[in-house]
Amino acid sequence: MKVLTVDIGTGTQDIFLYDSNLDIENGFKLVLPSPTMMIHRRVKRLIQSRTPLLFTGHQMGGGPSSWAIEEAARAGIPVFMTPDAAATINDELEKVERLGVKIVSEDEANGLLSTIHRLELKDFDFELISKTFADYGVALDDLAAVAVAVFDHGNAPAGVSDRQFRFDYLDERIRARNSLATFAYLSTDIPKMMTRLQAVADSAPNLPCPLVVMDTAPAAILGADFDPVVAKRRQKVICNVGNFHTLAFRLGEKGIEGVFEHHTGEIDLPKLESLLQRLADGSLRHEDVFDDMGHGALMYTDEVFEFGQDDFDVVVTGPRRSLFHHSSLILHPYFSAPFGDMMIAGCFGLLGAVGEILPDVTESVFGSLRSGSGRGVAPWDG
Repeated sequence: MKVLTVDIGTGTQDIFLYDSNLDIENGFKLVLPSPTMMIHRRVKRLIQSRTPLLFTGHQMGGGPSSWAIEEAARAGIPVFMTPDAAATINDELEKVERLGVKIVSEDEANGLLSTIHRLELKDFDFELISKTFADYGVALDDLAAVAVAVFDHGNAPAGVSDRQFRFDYLDERIRARNSLATFAYLSTDIPKMMTRLQAVADSAPNLPCPLVVMDTAPAAILGADFDPVVAKRRQKVICNVGNFHTLAFRLGEKGIEGVFEHHTGEIDLPKLESLLQRLADGSLRHEDVFDDMGHGALMYTDEVFEFGQDDFDVVVTGPRRSLFHHSSLILHPYFSAPFGDMMIAGCFGLLGAVGEILPDVTESVFGSLRSGSGRGVAPWDG
């Protein structure tokens, strides 16, 4: 039984093919440039030739791709985008047009001159991934499931803060079901406001198996919890330091006890340590993060989780985890490496979510994940 997991970040897309016939450490894995970086590089090359550009396809991760598209428009290069593709830059299309981008319908796009350079936007390219595996003699035609993680702010109504909207969503999900897997959905159950998750599903309409989509940060946190050292702890703080967003969960025996999310570019180590200490002692408040240009904080307990009681205080994962290497460190970090590989922690989290959502794969997936976690239960069962 096989499950394809794809964790799509800003810098890389991390891919793990789970095979129940193999020890989990022997599963095939790929760490490749992220789709947004691939578009960024292509557009930057095309800017030099001043070639008119047409973007079709789906909403995808912004950041590098959006910056390059905006640069092309500012340079006076004709830039056309279909509505779905333009949502990559902003859900409010009039704001995209103010950048100098012309929004065109699918029919209008098809009628543009053949000399225009066409680029398709999408976060998840199953055909390309399948071809890559096929080039190495590995077929993806017998999958039990596919799972994909992306970061989704959600489509906030006009005039509503994206940051507040996302945290209202996080609070709603946690209160509905206190589990990290609450942020994973079958493709048929995606909330309408989660437009980027829906775009992933729309980009792969003909998959031969169920598709599960999930938010990247909870996937990384869940994956980090499969490290055998981390899994033994019944209470812990796990921090994912991403390229754009830093998110930390405080986890206990009843599930999620607290969470905060900030923009990585807005914090340094002393600020991050202060946030983590307040998350642990229960004193962190939403406005402490939101008023500092972060997303916010949620606490579901006022009980104190004391640091300094064990050989490490906080579990760390994510591409910017080197922030914790500074010599001024107050908190003692543990750098999680589930099944020996920090880079694909999100893939292991996706696999765990699949095991919880799809009963047909539960026994096989849980058996494999438990074999390396040093526990008799899955990390989210606490």
